[in-house]
Amino acid sequence: MREKAAWIPMASRRILSRHLLRKAPVNAIQIIREEHRGLAAVLHGMLYLVRQIRERGIAPDNDVFGAMIYYVDAFPERLHHPKEDLYLFRPLRLRHPEAGPLLDRLEAEHHAGAERIRTLEQAYARYTQGGDREFDAFAAAVNDYVNFYREHMRQEETEVLPLAERYLTPDDWAVVDAAFAGHTMPLFGAEQDAQFKELFHRIVRLAPPPIGLGSAAVPKGPATPSKS
Repeated sequence: MREKAAWIPMASRRILSRHLLRKAPVNAIQIIREEHRGLAAVLHGMLYLVRQIRERGIAPDNDVFGAMIYYVDAFPERLHHPKEDLYLFRPLRLRHPEAGPLLDRLEAEHHAGAERIRTLEQAYARYTQGGDREFDAFAAAVNDYVNFYREHMRQEETEVLPLAERYLTPDDWAVVDAAFAGHTMPLFGAEQDAQFKELFHRIVRLAPPPIGLGSAAVPKGPATPSKS
């Protein structure tokens, strides 16, 4: 590993070196955008289910909404945000210090996301137990979270990614690409990635049309990835 990429965490270098030797064709920016599209689809589904309650009086299936909340909580926290913080934001700080305030704000939002999810979970629990009198607070919590996360992703795609494309070196990008391919740290490995992909597909199978395929196609099995 050349000195230009000295910002790489020591624990990652051996695994990363093996990956770079394979020269697998990976584009981290494409992966980030694809992960954002998956999150955006689930967020849209949450808004759709809330609208169904408001306009048609159709209560959401607990399996569907519970899986959606789990996905927008666990997938960013375990896979997406750690890779952004460590392998995208960190080298960008070094190559373009002027991006510091923007990256500080986005990293703070990564950490604040867990608290926002707890607020959403609590509002949903109150709605499932308290019924209609708790709906407005539940709907507001969903809207607040969706708006927060959409704006967060917008800033990453319209501000951070263009700066990264401009200032990161080829050596930096080799590291970033390897990290987002899931080969840099065990935490970001293929097994975890596959579990969340399966959860996403489960949400699609569970969710009613037009946002999903309906519950008839759902096979029996665990609703969420293991928490190991």
